[in-house]
Amino acid sequence: MAKVLIVTGDAAEDLEVMYPYQRLLEEGYEVDLAAPSVKKLQFVVHDFVDGFDTYTEKPGHTWGSDIAFSDVDPERYAALVLPGGRAPEYIRNDRRCLEIVRHFAESGKPIAALCHGPIVLAAAGVLKGRESSAYPACAPDVEQAGGTWIDSEAHVDQNLVTGRAWPDHPAWMREFMKVLRATTG
Repeated sequence: MAKVLIVTGDAAEDLEVMYPYQRLLEEGYEVDLAAPSVKKLQFVVHDFVDGFDTYTEKPGHTWGSDIAFSDVDPERYAALVLPGGRAPEYIRNDRRCLEIVRHFAESGKPIAALCHGPIVLAAAGVLKGRESSAYPACAPDVEQAGGTWIDSEAHVDQNLVTGRAWPDHPAWMREFMKVLRATTG
C-alpha cells in the first residue's frame, strides 16, 4: 500500500496528529511522521474554557517521529498531512519542510491540512489562487498568501483538503480519503 507523510513537530495538536495517523493505518496505508529531527515529540491538547477569548493548552501525548525533514524523500510518498496546533508556527520556518510541501503541491499529490496546518502551505507559497479552510484565526495568513479562506469543515480544492479544527475530523478525513483513494487506487 502507498505511504503517507505527516509533517509535524512539538506542540502539534494531539488529536490532529493521532486521528489521521490511525485512520490512515486503518485503511492500510503506511504512515511516517516527519519532524525537524527524530525524537520523542510532545503533543498538546487545545480546548475552550468559559471566560477565555481563545483556546487553552495542556500537555498531550508523546510520540516518536520516524524521520527528520532532512531525510525525507517526498517521491516515496503518495500524500501529505499537515496537522495543526502550534507546531506549524515553527516548522513553517524550516527550509526543508517548505521544500517537502512544495513537492506535494507542485506534483498534485493529495494534501490534507487542518487548523493551523494551512499556515505551512502559506509559508511554502502554494496557496496563491487556491481556496483553503483553516482555523478562523489563520484566515489572514491564507489571504496574505494569495488564497481565499473558506469557513468549512472539509473544503476540497483539487488535491487540497482542508478543515478548521479537530471537531471537523469526520468530514475532513472522509473527503481526504476520497481524494487519496482516487490517486492510489
